[in-house]
Amino acid sequence: MTMSKTVAPTILIVEDEPAQMELLAFNLEKQDYRVARAQNGEDALLLVDEVAPDLVLLDWMLPTLSGFKVCKQIKRRKSSASIPVIMLTARGEDRDKIRGLDAGADDYVVKPYSVNELLARVRAILRRASPARSGKILQHGALELDPVRHRITCDGEPIELGPLEYKLLLVLLEQPGRVWSREQLLDRVWGKDIFVETRTVDVHVGRLRRKLMAGGAEDPVRTLRGFGYALKQVD
Repeated sequence: MTMSKTVAPTILIVEDEPAQMELLAFNLEKQDYRVARAQNGEDALLLVDEVAPDLVLLDWMLPTLSGFKVCKQIKRRKSSASIPVIMLTARGEDRDKIRGLDAGADDYVVKPYSVNELLARVRAILRRASPARSGKILQHGALELDPVRHRITCDGEPIELGPLEYKLLLVLLEQPGRVWSREQLLDRVWGKDIFVETRTVDVHVGRLRRKLMAGGAEDPVRTLRGFGYALKQVD
């Protein structure tokens, strides 16, 4: 089975100071991460829905909506609750750290900080948030995906998938309860800089379904008409 390179993780930087924004973006892009930018809390929440980032670097002090409130909203929403958040702030007192962590932040970094240390924290959290990146086998009912061997089985029987179908299945399996819009799947599977129509997602999901059901298994993919796809719940 021929595999293509996995799309790099997307990190949303929420920072209202341009110099800090560019410093973070430069260093993240140098590590081959994809970067999305927001300069205020309201734009941050819109981008969380639009680009479905793998991680959010979130400044506490922001215009329109504080980072504290943004974090609470990200974690309150079912569609984004699993997205890890690292709070960046000049507030270094224990009570502020506790507030940030209680709001749902996965980590808390006090300014000024070492960029290398921040990058190490980013890598550590992404490994924890993405089972596939740590080599963990993903399971959903009788379906298994081994990200190290790039091997998919259903009831122990191997299934051959093309590169795009493999990426689609990987995205769905990593967050089986999440509903993905066609636009989000396009971004995750094809990449943000590649222009393809949303209809392309439907075509490849159809191919994925046929291959997964070829041995008589039930269709594991749920369609939300007019929106996108998710994996069906399993008992």
